Amino acid sequence: MTIGVALHPSPTGNLVDETVTLAKEAADAGLASAWLGQRFDYDSVGLASIVGREVPALHVGTSAVPIFARHPILVASQAQTAQAATRGRYHLGLALGAKAFVEPVFGVPYERPITRLAEFLTALRSLVETGTADLHGETLTAAPPLPTTVPGAEPPVPLLVAAMGPQALRVTGELADGTLPFLAGPRTLSEHIVPAITKAAEQAGRPAPRIVALLAGVVTDDIDTAQEAAATQTAFYDRIPSYQRVIALEGKTKAAELVVVGDEKKLSAEVARYFDAGATEVVLTQTDLAGPDTRKKTWQTLGTLTKKRQEA
Repeated sequence: MTIGVALHPSPTGNLVDETVTLAKEAADAGLASAWLGQRFDYDSVGLASIVGREVPALHVGTSAVPIFARHPILVASQAQTAQAATRGRYHLGLALGAKAFVEPVFGVPYERPITRLAEFLTALRSLVETGTADLHGETLTAAPPLPTTVPGAEPPVPLLVAAMGPQALRVTGELADGTLPFLAGPRTLSEHIVPAITKAAEQAGRPAPRIVALLAGVVTDDIDTAQEAAATQTAFYDRIPSYQRVIALEGKTKAAELVVVGDEKKLSAEVARYFDAGATEVVLTQTDLAGPDTRKKTWQTLGTLTKKRQEA
C-alpha cells in the first residue's frame, strides 16, 4: 500500500524545470510516486518521462490521458518510451474524458464510449506486450505493419483507467490492471468500485486489480481559505455526470465536500479510511489549496505515513 501525490506546476517559469523540482520535493518527503494530469498545455506522458528519469526514487504516472482523439498505436509509443526512460517506473493512466470537452474541443463524436474503451485497451495491451496488434473493431483499427516494441520498455507498461461507472469498471477489470477513481469516497470504493472491478478481473482470469484512489486534501490551519479554494477548484466536477454519480453515492452533494481540509491527524485518518475501503494506493491531489507552505506540510505528513506503513 503506497502513497503518492499529484504534481501541479504553476504557469510561471519553466514548467518542466518546476515539475522536476516538485518531484524532488516529493521524493525527499519520502513519497512513493508522482502523478501528472493531462492538461491542454503540456504532454503528461512526455513530462512523466523526464520526471522519472530526473528523480529515480519515484514511480511516475499519468492520471489520466483521455482516449478520444488519440490512437492506441501512438499512445503505446509514448508509454513505452516513458517506460524505457524511467527504467520500468512508469504507469499509464487513461480516461474516457467528458463529452463536454471531447466534442467541442476535438470535434470528435463522443459515441459508444464503452466499446471504444474495450477496443482501445485490447489494442494497447497487445501493442505493449507483444509489439503488434491486428484489431479491426467497430470504433477503431490498429494494425501496424511494423513492430511497435521499444527496447528497454520493461516490464510491460501497467494500464490503468479512471473508471468509476459499472460498465467502465467491467471493461477495466477485464482488460486493464486497475482503476484510478477520483472523488470516489471510502463508501463508494468499498460498496461499488472495488467489488465491481474485482469481480470482472476474476471472471476474466486476471490478477487482483490495483485501486489507485485519488484523494483531494491538504494539511492547514487556514481552514476557510482552503475550503474556499476547494469549492472553486472542484466546481467543474459538479457538472460532469460520472462525478455527480460517485459524489451522490458517497452521500454528498458537491465535490468540495470530499476534499479533506484539516490537521495531520485528520488527513492521516482519512487516508487510512481509503486503504480500509480497498485502495491499494492513495494519491493526494489539490495539496496546494492554501499555498506552497501547506503543500510541503501535507507532503511531510504523507511521508511520515509512508514510513510508518513500511515499518509495520
